[in-house]
Order: sequence, then C-alpha cells, then structure tokens
Amino acid sequence: MDKHHITIQQATITDADTLLTLSRETFFHFFAHLNDPANMEAYASKAFTPQKTQAELSNPNSSFYFAMLDGQITGYMKINFGPAQTELQDNQALEVERIYVLAEYHGKKIGHQLLDFALQTAKDQELKYVWLGVWEHNLKAIGFYEKHGFKVFGSHDFMLGSDQQTDLLMKRELS
Repeated sequence: MDKHHITIQQATITDADTLLTLSRETFFHFFAHLNDPANMEAYASKAFTPQKTQAELSNPNSSFYFAMLDGQITGYMKINFGPAQTELQDNQALEVERIYVLAEYHGKKIGHQLLDFALQTAKDQELKYVWLGVWEHNLKAIGFYEKHGFKVFGSHDFMLGSDQQTDLLMKRELS
C-alpha cells in the first residue's frame, strides 16, 4: 500500500487567505452536488469570510493545521478546545470541527493522518475523548470515523441557509 506521508503544519494568521480559499473550495466540492445552491451560498457567505477566518485563527482555543505533501497543501483540519468548541465546551475533550482533503488527494490516507494527529494531540494533553459532528447523509465520512473507533452519541440541528439538517455527534473515548 502506497502511504503518502504528510507533514502537518500549523496555520497562522498570515495563512488566512490561503485557508479561506481552501475552506470554500473543499466545502463546495463535498456538498454542492447534494444541496440547493442558494443554501450553499447563504451558508458560505457567513461561514467563509476574511473576518471570520481571521477571528478563528486568532482564537487561542482553536488550531488549524495544513496537510502538506511535497510542498503542496492537500487539506486541512480545525480542532477546538474548551470554550471554542461548537457544542459541549468540555475542557476534558477535543473537538475535530473540520477535516477536509482536496479531491485530487483522496485515497492517499491524508484524512487518516490528520485524524491520528488530532487523537494524539488529545492524548498528549490527557483529555478524555475526541468528538465531532458529521452530516447524517455523509455516509462515507461516518464510515471513516467509525473505522477509527468513533461512536454516535447524539445529534444536533445544522442550518445550511434555510435548510435544517441533522449532524450526528460522534465521539471516541481515550484510555
């Protein structure tokens, strides 16, 4: 099996434009064909702005990481601690808010390596579990997280424009 070993590099405020472009590109690639274009644009116009990206990068309880392969950014991950978590705000937990890999790099185990990095980060900080939210219709992602030991523990509503959707909340206990 050809393992493409990535370098994981933390993003800083100077990476805001790159991160914003990457965020929009991966979001539209994964979800545009499954959703109404107006709802996609309504959500993106609030979620992916220079101001919001800079604020997220400046939050001391959030970290963004780029997955680098041969000097190219192949994807990114956002993790949240304590008060920066989208829900729960549990100081004993780490939230993986986003893992996105560019389409042309799929199948190279980049998502696996990012998730392993998040799990190791949580273990290093002696946290009790890692959790995330995943769209109930994103069966590929649900399968990916289940393969990594995550189990569904709840759900919540997610508004994509005017479309109310359901995200499954999944977590993996760390021992």
